[in-house]
Amino acid sequence: MNAQGADLKPVFLPFALPDIGEAEIAEVVECLRSGWITTGPKTARFEKEFAQYIGGGVEAIAVNSATAGLHLAVEALGIGPGDEVIVPVHTFTATAEIVRYMGADPVFVDVEPGTLNMDPTKIEAALTPRTKAIIPVHYAGLACNMAPIIEIARRNGLKIVEDAAHALPTTFGGANIGTLDTDATVFSFYATKTLATGEGGMLVTRNPAIAKRAKIMRLHGISRDVFDRYRAGGAWYYEVVAPGYKYNMTDVAAALGIHQLSRLAEMHSKREAIADIYRAAFGDLPLVQPSTAPSGDVHAWHLFPVRVTAAAGISRNELVERLGAKGIGVSVHYVPLHMHPYWRDRYHLKAEDFPASTAAYESMVSLPIYSKMSRDDVDRVVSAVRDALGEKRA
Repeated sequence: MNAQGADLKPVFLPFALPDIGEAEIAEVVECLRSGWITTGPKTARFEKEFAQYIGGGVEAIAVNSATAGLHLAVEALGIGPGDEVIVPVHTFTATAEIVRYMGADPVFVDVEPGTLNMDPTKIEAALTPRTKAIIPVHYAGLACNMAPIIEIARRNGLKIVEDAAHALPTTFGGANIGTLDTDATVFSFYATKTLATGEGGMLVTRNPAIAKRAKIMRLHGISRDVFDRYRAGGAWYYEVVAPGYKYNMTDVAAALGIHQLSRLAEMHSKREAIADIYRAAFGDLPLVQPSTAPSGDVHAWHLFPVRVTAAAGISRNELVERLGAKGIGVSVHYVPLHMHPYWRDRYHLKAEDFPASTAAYESMVSLPIYSKMSRDDVDRVVSAVRDALGEKRA
């Protein structure tokens, strides 16, 4: 199927679109009419409902991005100059940059060739007396193999902050990501994510000290929720106890989040169905398909990255061009950090030191997968991929 516009060019199918319904729109309108558009009652409600959804007795702290949440987490753990944090090289730059925010240094490790998640077998060789924490990233919505990561951390006295920007809803060993034996977990609500508020994120933790510190630091280091000053009976006095940040979530964003959360199961079911269609349709093609979750666990299917094999006879870039010519929006997740000038030059990183990430990057392309896609949209992607690969079969 090849949808065309009036100019006979294929209608562009975006790589990702948020799935915003009438309930979200109504909640935002109510928020605007209430006169309370910054951090307030809707943010508090979203935090409470999100914590209940994750379970495990966590506390949820809403922020304006996952980057902010990761920064607050490492700050609350006392990471600072001279410290080192283990980070996978196959991730978005935010995972590593928040370590530099604290004056500490990320130490990069390669990923598993299949899952593209942090390779636990690479961690111990990267440890030094300066290592203070590990930040595993649940790539594409599939949980890392957390059992050995947690064991290594506990044996070496290290903290763990999970980068769960892709991982809602994801489980490991039957438990929701966010409830494992780690110190903090951070989710993203960016426009392309499985729950979208435009910009936004959530830090969850069972550690009351981390929660308390994150709440203070997310809004200028003020010792109490400033919006309490504007409630009926609220006291005006507050104190600044630390040089904090401006990381609070607005009620406008939270209004979206409240209803996105209530629809999460429905939206995830649609993503999962698309992944099933893709997997069946591409099974005979010269592609490496993304890893699925172990039996009994949940893959969030935030991304559907495929990798072109040598048998395809075309490069990743040629595949991108052919899909683009058919109006299919795609992306690449990610250009590994060792290929970016800042990280490469500062830490003298070489591609050969990260063979799994390098090989994946050179052959990968992420296909559209989002709950707003129609069956016709999905069929267009399938047809475009099959046409782009010609008669090639695995």
